[in-house]
Amino acid sequence: MKVSSTSGLCESKSADIAKKLEVLLADMQIFYTNMRGYHWNVKGPAFYDLHKAFEAIYTEYAEHIDSVAERMAQLDYPPTHKFSDYLKLSHLKEEESNVEGRVMVENVLSVYGHLIKHEREIIAMAEEAKDYVTANLMNSLLDGQEKEVWMMTAYMS
Repeated sequence: MKVSSTSGLCESKSADIAKKLEVLLADMQIFYTNMRGYHWNVKGPAFYDLHKAFEAIYTEYAEHIDSVAERMAQLDYPPTHKFSDYLKLSHLKEEESNVEGRVMVENVLSVYGHLIKHEREIIAMAEEAKDYVTANLMNSLLDGQEKEVWMMTAYMS
């Protein structure tokens, strides 16, 4: 087992974690772009609330994206920056933004479910590798996402 001189982590486990982070980064970039589209194109009686909510989400995700990319770099794994790569790596797709606000919220909830599942997988890998920095990053993402799921689910009731 080769150990990184900078992080003290097993290099092969760090590479596996970074590859999972790369997919998460791609998912987050697609989600970010979809939120911009929803923000710009939402219509209807819930316009004001959803317009603000989608802006808050994409603003928050700009920071999350940066944190994930920087963590990849810290693990000696250069983060991709090409949107063409994100489209290939991501489990998400570009969403149409000409749908009703309720459908937009349903889509957001679905994406949160996907992201939460993926982040929990990364937490398990990171904890097994004793990569507590990555695990902590994922836990901080989960904290905000679970609150958003709660609030959006209440909105849909």
